[in-house]
Amino acid sequence: MKLAIGIVVLAYLLGSIPFSYLIVRLKAHKDVRSVGSGNVGATNAMRAAGKTAGIAALLLDIAKGVAAVLIARRLGAAPALVGAAAFFVMIGHCYPVWLGFQGGKGVATSAGAMGALAPPAMALTLLAFLAVVAWKRYVSLGSMAAAVSFPWFVFLTQRLGWEDRDPALLLAATLIGLFIVWKHRPNIERIRQGVEPRLGERRAG
Repeated sequence: MKLAIGIVVLAYLLGSIPFSYLIVRLKAHKDVRSVGSGNVGATNAMRAAGKTAGIAALLLDIAKGVAAVLIARRLGAAPALVGAAAFFVMIGHCYPVWLGFQGGKGVATSAGAMGALAPPAMALTLLAFLAVVAWKRYVSLGSMAAAVSFPWFVFLTQRLGWEDRDPALLLAATLIGLFIVWKHRPNIERIRQGVEPRLGERRAG
């Protein structure tokens, strides 16, 4: 029980590190929450402080997701607990204690975590993400497409023998995917209204 609590808490605290907020503060002396969409994530960091800041935030957000899974495995956690670490590192990013529980959408962090759990499925999901973003230039739409497709790719790769048939992994993938789509409700409405910023656009604010 102590191991389970420790892994979940550690995963949450790792996810809570607000890299986008810190990078934008250091580089542009702005609060990323007051720019563009107000989201504490790599895409908004790019809008607020440029491509270098956005790429740095993206890589660091991915890294904390990977780290949560690798640490859980290193500590000998069971598959279900490793899946819980993947879920709670995303929760930490979305609801960081350091920023009053107001964070990002969790896409990059969950991508890192699930990529560490299921690399073949994550590779296929990345292709789906890139295809949608290239088509519509909405990062949010690509993120939702990835979130929806990832559990199916896990299911497929498990059936093909590319991954172990682990129900805990499939459950974690499904929960994370559903949560990411739920977090994108405002983006869905902005896309419907035609006001969602496309990749490369800057918004005032």
